[in-house]
Order: sequence, then C-alpha cells, then structure tokens
Amino acid sequence: MADGAIVCEGLVRIFTAQGVEVQALQGLELRVGTGEMVAVVGASGSGKSTLLGILAGLDRPTAGSARVAGHDLITMKGAERREFRRRSVGFVWQQSARNLLPYLSARENIAMVHEVAGVVPRSERTATADELLEQLGAAEVAGKRPGEMSGGQRQRVALAVALANRPRVLLADEPTGELDEHTSAEVLAAMEAANRERGVTTLIVTHDAGVTEHVERTVRIRDGRTATETLRRTGTDDEGRAVRTAREYAVLDKAGRMQLPADFVAALELRERVRLSLEPDHVRVAPGHYRPADADDESGEQAGDGS
Repeated sequence: MADGAIVCEGLVRIFTAQGVEVQALQGLELRVGTGEMVAVVGASGSGKSTLLGILAGLDRPTAGSARVAGHDLITMKGAERREFRRRSVGFVWQQSARNLLPYLSARENIAMVHEVAGVVPRSERTATADELLEQLGAAEVAGKRPGEMSGGQRQRVALAVALANRPRVLLADEPTGELDEHTSAEVLAAMEAANRERGVTTLIVTHDAGVTEHVERTVRIRDGRTATETLRRTGTDDEGRAVRTAREYAVLDKAGRMQLPADFVAALELRERVRLSLEPDHVRVAPGHYRPADADDESGEQAGDGS
C-alpha cells in the first residue's frame, strides 16, 4: 500500500452507553489514493466524525480493517500510535481554539510542532515555518497570536500547523464550519494548493457544499456505511470552454451490497424486499409487493418497475 493511502474495509465502531449499543459505523468501505483530495459528507450522526477519529489514531474501531500511511490502525500499539500522530498525520479541527495555543504567535505554534515531532531539522525550521505561512496566505500574521487574527487567518495558520510535521495524510473536520462563504472558499483554496504542491493526501469531513468545487471525489456516508461517490471531471465543450461535470455512483461492497438513494426508494415505494432481474447491460430493481398473479408470471412486468 502506498505511504499516503487510506484503506478501510468492513469498518465497524460500536459505542456502549448505559447498556445501550450504538453502531456508529456498520461495515464502512473507503479507499483514498496517495495524493488525492477527497470530501466526506453525510447527515449528522452518519458516522463521519467517528471515521475521522479512527483515521487520526484518536479512536479504535470495533471490527474491520483500517490502514493509513502504511500503519495498521487495528494492531497499532502505544509507541507506534504516538509516532503515527506526530509524523504521519496532520489534523485540522472545526473549532479554531482547538488548533492553536492562544498565548503563542503563528510562527511559535508551528515551532512547537517542529519541536514535538522532530521531523524538520533545527536549521530549517524558521524557513519552513515562513514558507508554510506564505504558501497558505498567512504570512502577514506570522508574529500575531490567534486572538489578533480573523477566523480565516486562524484556519490558514491551523492548516500550516497541521502540515508542519510534513505529514503524508491531512485530515480536516469541518474546517470551514465557523467561516462565511467567501472566507471558506479562501481556506479551501489554500487546502487545495497544499494538496497539489505538497502531495499530501487530504480527507475533509464537511457539510459545506462549496467543498465540491475543490475536490474531484465526494464520498457520502449514510447510516455508518459508504453510500455513494460523486466523481468530478473538468473537460471542454464544443466551443473550447472549460466545463466541470459530476456523476454520482452507488458504492458496491465486497459482499455485493449497496444502498439505494432515499428518493429512489420513495418514488418506487420500495420496502422490505425488492425484485431483481439481470438485463443485458444492467440490473433491474422493482417493487417486491407480492400479488397472486406473480405466482403465475414471475417474469411479468409490474407498474412502477425501475431500473
């Protein structure tokens, strides 16, 4: 597996509170290639933040497999887990107060990460910090503390801090959640530039629809499982103008299971069971409401059939 890749197979996470089990992840599948920038979306409670906590080494899955940057997150022990957090992953929280120490300047926050991680040689640390802040559009606040910065500046500095240990994977939990639309676009553009120029694999958990303009793949989680993926491509039309297109796909797991979109289920009144038939180039999914006539003609058409 490539160093910057993320691979999850059959990932399960069960929480128990007061004797009640809650399945946050129910066999989730996810693959992110080295250098990709991917967004993960889903309703509240779908399992997005649980997934991110596992990938960051902050939580452990109940079952399944998960590998990040060459590390097996299931078997990883204490010492390896600490090194994994320090050297392999960077993390950006939604709440800016969790990303930066308030009594240190932007440059000092980066210096602290350099000291803890020990990845960057001492002779290169000052230049590295300044380069990061310049690249992320935060050079003007290098000497300022978080309380003296705008929200967008704090998140750009937070991104610099997350990249200070030269991680192979960058994880971001709602990084634009506290920002307005214009500032969100600036921060996302900075993340896109870091992904492109540094080759760091980037996974963003978000509710922000604007993120889709900055990634080529969006993974939607529903009920603790990967439901769909939307792939985007930029091409040209007949007049030579750049056109961005998107196509959504259902995700098929190893057992051949997939989730049908809720609006499809509602439109065809699908419930409990459905009828499947293999056509030359597709699979037909039809309502499975049993009628006496079905016993005589199992191959017959029904009103409301869908493909």
